[in-house]
Amino acid sequence: MAAVAVAAFLVTDGGSGPSGPRALTTDEANRLAITRFRNYEAHGRAVTITVPGIAGGLTVTGSVDYQGKLGYGVVHGTGRDTSSDGLIEWTATSVFVHPMANAPAHAPASPPHSGWYSRRLQSSGSSLDSSLAIALRLGSDRPDNAQLLPQNGAAWWGRDQVDGRPVDVMTGPSSRDRAGTAGSVRYWVGADGTMYRVRVSVGSESQPVLIDFDTQKYVPVKPLPGVTPTR
Repeated sequence: MAAVAVAAFLVTDGGSGPSGPRALTTDEANRLAITRFRNYEAHGRAVTITVPGIAGGLTVTGSVDYQGKLGYGVVHGTGRDTSSDGLIEWTATSVFVHPMANAPAHAPASPPHSGWYSRRLQSSGSSLDSSLAIALRLGSDRPDNAQLLPQNGAAWWGRDQVDGRPVDVMTGPSSRDRAGTAGSVRYWVGADGTMYRVRVSVGSESQPVLIDFDTQKYVPVKPLPGVTPTR
């Protein structure tokens, strides 16, 4: 289970509307309730995951299959050497890495058949693994209960834009499967409930993890030999 800090962080509000926090309206609660289901309904989404780190950050650019519960992409270090660069594929329990000295900007549609190393996904102590686990949990095969969200701490914080799209910024409720406590996870949600950005504080890192959607074209995730997605 990802270790998620309770500390809140400010939203950069690109709009001119009022700012929260305040209670969710019925419409906002309904949109927050379906936002993870929208990801599942789409089958998968293209993502860019920005992972903080004391020795420099990591950026994972790739795709998450929300029905198969499988992620795949390429890792690049930011403000650090290239020792962590390469391809990555992950499930809820395992991480597979393919080191590359000159990692491409985007992962190849078909993963290489060899050169992979596997390990267990760490439940704590790794901001990368926590980020990967959170990204997988942003999909659900059913909507949440809109009536319970406000009771469990969900709130509206403001309006913003993501790539020109108007969105509402909301904090998520306390929930184990959402990987967060009330107020520590923020969702940028469109008018139809589509999730465009998520920020969450992880472990002892001073900067939050940032997950942006639709940052490139979605490429269906192909499992590595021996990797069985959870359907």
